[in-house]
Amino acid sequence: MALCNRFLRFPLLLLSAMAAPAQQTAPIVQPGAPGQPSKLLTGSSVWIQPKAPFKADVEFMQGMIMHHQQAVDMVALLRIHGKSPALQAFGEKISISQTDEIGFMKRWLESRGKPTTMEMDHSHMSAAGMKNMKMNMLMPGMLTPAQMAALTKARGARFDHLFLTGMIQHHGGALTMVDELFKTPGAAQDPVLFDFATDIDATQSAEIKIMRGMLDKEKK
Repeated sequence: MALCNRFLRFPLLLLSAMAAPAQQTAPIVQPGAPGQPSKLLTGSSVWIQPKAPFKADVEFMQGMIMHHQQAVDMVALLRIHGKSPALQAFGEKISISQTDEIGFMKRWLESRGKPTTMEMDHSHMSAAGMKNMKMNMLMPGMLTPAQMAALTKARGARFDHLFLTGMIQHHGGALTMVDELFKTPGAAQDPVLFDFATDIDATQSAEIKIMRGMLDKEKK
């Protein structure tokens, strides 16, 4: 009798297991460092539910994409308006590294289901309000439209001078953004983002010193 009961219970247990909802899991995509491909984590890591990215981290990446893009645009002007071959070679290094980092930041955001640009609500804005919003969207250190216009019009040695002063200002803004990120409670806990922001701080601090040295040579 007991044996019969065991066999009667088995189909019920099997049906119960089949009816149970499957555990919702998602693979983890780890964006590669600048210049390196993304990696799909395998093994037990695949079954770890990824944490939602911290809001300040997302906004930092979105803002830094915009910030980097202006630096790339400045170097594009340097190629045709600049005079110093040394400055042009230096500018190319900035463009290559920051273009690569833009790709990295976009992959980081996309792998976490976040947009690569900041979302703004324009539904109730006047034309004047939208103009002010665009001005306020400039990240720290970014050149204003007037500064970019002056850079576009300049040629030769004058261009080189404006490029150096503008890029020093620009890099200084990036350092401010990193500092603000690290001061935000709960931010930069993602180890990939932490390493990336730390690298920005170190690289752009070193480049500021180089550009200041170039400006000093102009005075001699």
